[in-house]
Amino acid sequence: MATILRDGDLSLLDGSVAVVGYGSQGHAHALNLHDSGVQVVIGLREGLSSWSDAEEAGLEVRPIAEAVRGAQVVSLLLPDQVQPKVFTESVEPSLEPGAAVLFAHGFNVLYERVRPGEGHDVIMVAPKGPGHVVRRLYSEGYGTPALIAVERDASGSARETALAYAVGIGAGRAGIIETTFKEETETDLFGEQAVLCGGTTELIRAGFETLVAAGYQPEVAYYECLHELKLIVDLIWEGGLQHMRWSISDTAEFGDYTSGPRVIDERVRETMATLLGEIQSGAFAKRWVEDMDTGEPELTRLRAEAEGTQLEAVGEELRGLMRREDARAVG
Repeated sequence: MATILRDGDLSLLDGSVAVVGYGSQGHAHALNLHDSGVQVVIGLREGLSSWSDAEEAGLEVRPIAEAVRGAQVVSLLLPDQVQPKVFTESVEPSLEPGAAVLFAHGFNVLYERVRPGEGHDVIMVAPKGPGHVVRRLYSEGYGTPALIAVERDASGSARETALAYAVGIGAGRAGIIETTFKEETETDLFGEQAVLCGGTTELIRAGFETLVAAGYQPEVAYYECLHELKLIVDLIWEGGLQHMRWSISDTAEFGDYTSGPRVIDERVRETMATLLGEIQSGAFAKRWVEDMDTGEPELTRLRAEAEGTQLEAVGEELRGLMRREDARAVG
């Protein structure tokens, strides 16, 4: 069993932390660290709209190379496909001797797309939630759990720096677990593909299409297979599977036990094992890296195909109706 950590010495972050990027994770890390009393500077390309967003939030913003220069910790919070080029061109030449390089996901380090020099700590602090949730929970006095990892301990205090940073973004309030770049990357990719994104979206789509093909109204199928999912997930998040089962009807609970294993059967479990094998072997990373390096043609095609489905069209219409009803209620 993992040890849940909560404490870190925030005073170790006595220099500036350069947060490169101000997107989902970037804005959350920067604002939480700033509110925890850490000196934060945002590194961005000039001309980005997020520049003014960060300034309006009370943060100092500089071009990336200037933000990195003099920083004790450089937090690289850009999309995976952007990180290697930005690191090589703007971050690496300006790194101070002994500065730590921090990541929120291990992909580019594990697959050697970003390689900080030998004199630098290479660490990870990976909140287990989207950036807007990391920020919201911190602002409400709570926190988002996080994983920390050390890939290289050049200073002898890399673990302590990672813990301090994790506490600074509020993770100590919820719990911090030590891992490795390899474990974080492989479990994260598997969770996204098999459960959180790929598995869930295909289950929704298959359920919707099964009902529509059987002659049921698309709107009813949408409500049943997609809209109500949030209510179930909220119950699971609040208290686990048994709390959800306690909250639903006995009929629904009976169907859960009797039909769930028929939908997610041994064939599905075998497919999950295959997916995990492709992640562990590097096959998935190779496919994704090749797509990134050629301008993401496969991602672009798949995205367009998904946007054109009946499920999305029906959902857009129904969500519009719900927004209008909400507006009338407020008015």
